[in-house]
Amino acid sequence: MLCLKNKSEEDTKQINKNTTRKIKGTVVLMKKNVLDFTDVSASFLDRIYEVFGKGVSLQLISAVHLDPENGRGKLGKPAFLERWVSSILPLTAGETVFDVKFYWDEDFGVPGAFIIKNYHYSQFYLRSFTLEDVPGHGRIHFVCNSWVYPVRRYKYDRVFFSNKTYLPHDTPKPLRKYREEELVNLRGDGNSMLKEWDRVYDYAPYNDLGSPEKGNEYARPCLGRSKDFPYPRRGRTGRKPVKTDHNTESRLPLISLNIYVPRDERFDHLKMSDFLAYGLKSILQVLNPALRAIWDKTPNEFNTLEDVLNLYEGGFRVPKWTITKLQNHIPWELLKELFRTDGERFLKFPPPEVIKEDKTAWRTDEEFAREMLAGINPVVIRRLETFPPTSKLDSQNYGNQSSTITREQVEKNMDGYNVDQAIKMSRLFILDHHDTLMPYLGRINSTTTKTYATRTVLFLKYDGTLKPLAIELSLPHPDGDHHGAVSQVYTPAEGGVEGSIWQLAKAYVAVNDSGHHQLISHWLHTHAVMEPFVIATNRQLSVMHPIFKLLHPHFRDTMNINAFARQILINAGGVVEATVFPAKFSMEMSSFIYRNWVFTEQALPADLLMRGMAVKDSKNHHGLRLLIEDYPYAIDGIEIWSAIETWVDEYCSLYYPTDELVQHDTELQSWWKEIRDEGHSDKKDDPRWPEMKTRDDLIKACTIIIWIGSALHAAVNFGQYHYAGYLPNRPTVSRRFMPQPDTPEYAELESDPEKAFLKTITAQLPTLLGIALIEILSRHPSDEVYLGQRETAEWTTDSEALAAFDRFRRRLLEIEININERNGNKELKNRAGPVNVPYTLLYPSTSDISRIGGLTGRGIPNSVSI
Repeated sequence: MLCLKNKSEEDTKQINKNTTRKIKGTVVLMKKNVLDFTDVSASFLDRIYEVFGKGVSLQLISAVHLDPENGRGKLGKPAFLERWVSSILPLTAGETVFDVKFYWDEDFGVPGAFIIKNYHYSQFYLRSFTLEDVPGHGRIHFVCNSWVYPVRRYKYDRVFFSNKTYLPHDTPKPLRKYREEELVNLRGDGNSMLKEWDRVYDYAPYNDLGSPEKGNEYARPCLGRSKDFPYPRRGRTGRKPVKTDHNTESRLPLISLNIYVPRDERFDHLKMSDFLAYGLKSILQVLNPALRAIWDKTPNEFNTLEDVLNLYEGGFRVPKWTITKLQNHIPWELLKELFRTDGERFLKFPPPEVIKEDKTAWRTDEEFAREMLAGINPVVIRRLETFPPTSKLDSQNYGNQSSTITREQVEKNMDGYNVDQAIKMSRLFILDHHDTLMPYLGRINSTTTKTYATRTVLFLKYDGTLKPLAIELSLPHPDGDHHGAVSQVYTPAEGGVEGSIWQLAKAYVAVNDSGHHQLISHWLHTHAVMEPFVIATNRQLSVMHPIFKLLHPHFRDTMNINAFARQILINAGGVVEATVFPAKFSMEMSSFIYRNWVFTEQALPADLLMRGMAVKDSKNHHGLRLLIEDYPYAIDGIEIWSAIETWVDEYCSLYYPTDELVQHDTELQSWWKEIRDEGHSDKKDDPRWPEMKTRDDLIKACTIIIWIGSALHAAVNFGQYHYAGYLPNRPTVSRRFMPQPDTPEYAELESDPEKAFLKTITAQLPTLLGIALIEILSRHPSDEVYLGQRETAEWTTDSEALAAFDRFRRRLLEIEININERNGNKELKNRAGPVNVPYTLLYPSTSDISRIGGLTGRGIPNSVSI
């Protein structure tokens, strides 16, 4: 333990010993050179600064007594951190604990905040500060979790508040100016280019995806602040525009991940180490088969499905003695992922769950349909209410887009029902990507992609499973969009060329669904829409505000992972454009879908009702009755939603017993106004936004935000490798149209259907890139914090709030048991299906405190963090 004491001995002598006591406490921090192994000079320079008397000072702020000169809380004497030079540096990224001794007198009262000044050369990470035995109060804890840079980097004092919770009007008067000024500092001036030490949260449109200076091929439209391309806002970096287009922000070099986000929003050392390890490991796994393909007779092609399976089989396990030797030279967090000892093999992709038990079950119609309910995109399927299916596209622009599927084509496989009976009994469903793709399909097919807009009609069988009845593949009319669609309809077949054609039809559906999943369900509806909430919360709600404390865990790392995505994934020529079928139109297409985004419809009950997958039923515990009883995403999701809603209700009721308190909370009202008017300003005129006039409005809004950031993202993200790690199951690109009779492609389909299938879907290199990407995205980092967990148990002093959170935690543990029981029920055929992959994507993992992470296919992290 190290000592922290007052610098000036003269000040000590002047203190009235009759009214003065020593307050003991602790400071917990991590030095920069521990966290950043690339900066070997940090420790040396900090020690030099210490020798010359430039250390770290702390100054307490009274929450009781005002300084009459400035109307702020009275300041205590500065105390300086000593013996930094003699402290033992941890070998791993560990914490250093310092003893603290302050002199306190009765005129000061209870501390409610403190100022910290770093006179060192480099920054450090301040974890927490705790005061013990404060007279008349006892223990006071300060949750900090923030980088503190040298004083030369700031134009203001760094202030931290205790973990007490206050609405704005309840804030002790001595702390009010500090509270207000801290928010002003976080908003910035809106102009300057932002540096790594800046703590500014501000808005910008997505005008940083293109590189028009490289040529028109790399130009991309600005998304946001436009009627043509509406979009949520992202965090501002302040980088200058490119010379050739003042509306496009300049980009960093491609390999740089040093894109600006507020420093406290960046990955911590464990997460960053995991991220780099996953990336390096995936690059090695891509290079191994890619290099072999150079000498292949058909480079960039898989000739057989066995070639695809070889990506996962073989390789070698690394002996443990080798790992031990390497530990001394490579950071352990990086090493443990590169050379795993849990069965994964070096230089090979781990086998995806979808082919682990049965390498062909993915091809069955039952599994094809089941994944619409329990796969990685279970949020699109809807009940079919009219036949034939219709379109909502403007007929003046797109002509007749109604489906050409006939009753005769579907009724032959409907177990004796006719269409009218099946619709009345809620037994017909549809996976409809037609309207999403048709406006862009002509442009998409002008690239190397050759695909269709698809509709898939399904029938609900008595055993609770779905079976596909027909697949419609549509193209824009060759004479122009306004002439309508040109469509072909395919029905199930087994064996022969008809069976091969049916497998190809399902592949085109999977291509549509993969693109929709990655660009809409995953990126747009979780990552992109969440960032404005992160920014507004930090700009408008004090860390002392109860809603900040409620929501903050659900924002962890979101800005950082989104910044990385803009840099290397969704940018012009990035990984997404190279691996997902809309290619250069990917982000523009997601903007088209954002036009129809409604905040309140992101609530799970509202979504299920809107898609016709449920009806209101007051007799049911959750107020809904599912029309497919064995719908794993919805069943597990409703339990999670209900638990979140109950927790938010109980928590908000503690601080807002009346609606008037909601209306008169100045920070809360500014927060909600800014979310609509700035963060989602292209949707600000939508009348369906909650008005934030009642406690119910607040509960609804917070429940939806937490749902999106935790459960919804988990449902569409962490199963990606399980299902799409084997690309034939979920191809991301189709490269040629359905073979037609009397063509070489049709002849190939007859003679070698496997080869024809593989030549139609994603090519070898995009497959490798896609698998590498989703392996990274599907892994939980080793520092994951799951729903029902907090990074610190002392996030608030309010015992009632802590008790409510504990009830929430215990409810999630009950849900874990329920999910395990459902997965063990063999009568629920959609829980695991022909591939025998139990549905665990909404298993909370609240009970998991292992901090191991990996490709688990389960667990709901608190936030959109990967």
